[in-house]
Amino acid sequence: MKVAFSSNGKELSDNIAEFFGRCAYFIVVEVEGEKIIKTESLRNENENQVSGAGMLVAKFLVEKDVDVVIAKSVGPRALDVLKQFNIEVYKEEGVIGDVLEKFIDKKIRK
Repeated sequence: MKVAFSSNGKELSDNIAEFFGRCAYFIVVEVEGEKIIKTESLRNENENQVSGAGMLVAKFLVEKDVDVVIAKSVGPRALDVLKQFNIEVYKEEGVIGDVLEKFIDKKIRK
């Protein structure tokens, strides 16, 4: 399973970003059972789009085969794109590593 976090930085120690489409990075974590298999930091090339950044980011994450998105807030059009591709969306805030632990322990609810 691939979990994407909207992030202010490149590390699991960074915070979840305020806005999904306008975040600086996405931290994509591949999880198998309760183990972290791989962590990847991806620059959000759509961060400075005039409009439609959320939808472009959602499509980008679809192309990366993401199964779950965890963000502080996701706009309605981006949410529609993610749902269309059966990507689960969780709204959380805080340090990414801490939220990831809660997610792995199944302590996060939609």
